[in-house]
Amino acid sequence: MARYGMALDYKNCINCKACETACKEENGVLLGADNHRIWVGMKEIEGEYPNLSIASNTFYPSQCQHCDEAPCQEVCPTNATYYDKDGQVRIDADKCILCSYCINACPYDARYVDDRTNTVDKCTFCTDTRLARGETTTACQNTCPTKVRIFGDLDDPNSEISQVLQNREHFTLKSNLGTKPKLFYLI
Repeated sequence: MARYGMALDYKNCINCKACETACKEENGVLLGADNHRIWVGMKEIEGEYPNLSIASNTFYPSQCQHCDEAPCQEVCPTNATYYDKDGQVRIDADKCILCSYCINACPYDARYVDDRTNTVDKCTFCTDTRLARGETTTACQNTCPTKVRIFGDLDDPNSEISQVLQNREHFTLKSNLGTKPKLFYLI
């Protein structure tokens, strides 16, 4: 059993979209489908009014935050959204009734309707593709030319992600919500 997470050294992101392309190719998502599985967003301003400034790094990669306390799982009326043996939030397409409760409950806008399957979908950290084949990296991490993404087992103290999180300051998005995301942004 592994408890997977990802650290993002987001300041290294150059918005090349290699991660998005690799993810879509790996998971059969149409190229050009915005905010499907993973995406690179843009932050144009920082601060709070009246002390605003242009953001020093305007790119930030994002995706499902892989919450330990996932609001999307809590609202699913059919248990289509569930935690697998490794604690990853997964979707059973056969149980999804496309009610969109999970889409509305996700505070990270990480859920979307997959037009191919007519179900809700999200990033799975490649658990049903690359990891199932015995690979140890996600498609997005494997292709990133500036090494933005670090993926691994959070419970293994010797894993690269554990070492990085131990030695570098980091934060999670919307930590005030208590979702306990497993996506960490390195400072």
